[in-house]
Amino acid sequence: MPMLELTYPKGAIASDARDELLEELATKMLAAEKAPDTDFFRSITWVYANEIEPEALAVGGRPGGEPRFRIAVTVPEGALSDRRKGLLVDSFNQAVLRAAGLPESEGIRVWTVISEVPDGNWGAAGRQVRYQQLVEAAAAEREQAGTPA
Repeated sequence: MPMLELTYPKGAIASDARDELLEELATKMLAAEKAPDTDFFRSITWVYANEIEPEALAVGGRPGGEPRFRIAVTVPEGALSDRRKGLLVDSFNQAVLRAAGLPESEGIRVWTVISEVPDGNWGAAGRQVRYQQLVEAAAAEREQAGTPA
């Protein structure tokens, strides 16, 4: 049940590359959480693309400079191990660089910030959502699809 917010200056990513990137980020997020890539889990994996005016980004407090990219990841606490967080940060970095047409040497311009929501502090459909409920839903989805955990 992750939420991703990609924020970047307008024009830094072409619209067709953006669409591919949003799909790739969702896919990588599901894999990092070890959630099944099913319609249900895709429906609760939200990816926002926040294009900002280039002058709305200040680097060192000064407007201008090369585009910067921020991916804010919000997940239930316990959804990602430290190892999976590292893999996610790296895979997101590579995906954004590719979509923006930037070399790997420009990776410092891509920041990923992961926030974990304590159990019981996430709600959907007017109800609290517990991490264990998501684990059980993933197991049920895998069983229905006939795929191993």
